[in-house]
Amino acid sequence: MNLNHIVDLSEFPITELNKIIDLGYKIKKDYNFYFKSMENNILATLFFEPSTRTMLSFETAMIRLGGNNIGFDNPSKTSISKGESFTDTIKTISAYSDLMVIRHSLEGAAKLASYFSDIPVINAGDGGHLHPTQTLTDLLTIYIETKSLNNLVIGFCGDLKNGRTVHSLIKSLSLYKNNKFIFISTDTLKIPKYIRRFLDQNNCSYTETVSMDEYMNELDILYMTRIQKERFESKVIYNQEKDKYILTTEKISNSKKSLKILHPLPRTNEIDINVDLNEKAVYFKQLKYGVYARMALIVLLMHDNITIPISKAFELENKICINPKCISQVEKSAKKLFKKDKFDKNILNCDYCDYLIY
Repeated sequence: MNLNHIVDLSEFPITELNKIIDLGYKIKKDYNFYFKSMENNILATLFFEPSTRTMLSFETAMIRLGGNNIGFDNPSKTSISKGESFTDTIKTISAYSDLMVIRHSLEGAAKLASYFSDIPVINAGDGGHLHPTQTLTDLLTIYIETKSLNNLVIGFCGDLKNGRTVHSLIKSLSLYKNNKFIFISTDTLKIPKYIRRFLDQNNCSYTETVSMDEYMNELDILYMTRIQKERFESKVIYNQEKDKYILTTEKISNSKKSLKILHPLPRTNEIDINVDLNEKAVYFKQLKYGVYARMALIVLLMHDNITIPISKAFELENKICINPKCISQVEKSAKKLFKKDKFDKNILNCDYCDYLIY
């Protein structure tokens, strides 16, 4: 088996994304058919940050495939608390399992892990950077609920700056035909520069607005997000932003009948509970679809039925990533790795966190 990793879906060919979505759709119809496909295999879940849905859905997926789980959700109870390095932890887990899933607060952690792991690594969220398996869940949800991933108007609302689920989903949806994006946020939480740049480079249509109402009647998909308290530098700034966008049944009263409302969860108060009863709300269905998406990913990854793009990073000793949230800032084992920008030869991207280096 080739050693493949799922760290970032941005360079995935659309054919490979469709493989996962198509298999997830088949598994939804009859997951019993795939039972025992991972028999005698062990999945390790390494959660350096709290999680409910992502961790449990991966564990559920592996059990439904006939495999077993090991791992932790509290690093303070591991040798990390004794000073063990991140990369030594990765090497250790590689010796005990066949596949590992990592969530970490630092951007680029999964990418760094992939360089030291002897088994496939799946990124389950690295800081505010990316969350590819949530993207697979979202794509499968949209496909099941709308029967298409093309010609959609998708609204993203809330914390678009720190929303790793948003960043990953935008990148993947941009691969499909004629999709238009509406970004709804305050100036403080607007979509990051590197995402806008990505869309510009790929000739994707997008609009930024501070109003939730302005484009509501045009949307096919509304992707709500939580204002993430843990990503803010101070409580003062968080309190200024936290209640700016609250979705109510009144706000969707003039929307399309076919509108589908998604949310990666957890939510706080950005969606009124009365919206849960509306047929347009599909975020609890999204939970179930997440298991099917992760089952499909595990099957394809472990049976070597998916082609993963090879990283083209190179080392530059005279350059450093200046993103304070990048894993390379704290891990001594992280080489100074960069990638050439696809459109501007004078710009580099940090291999771990995609930060632009001029």
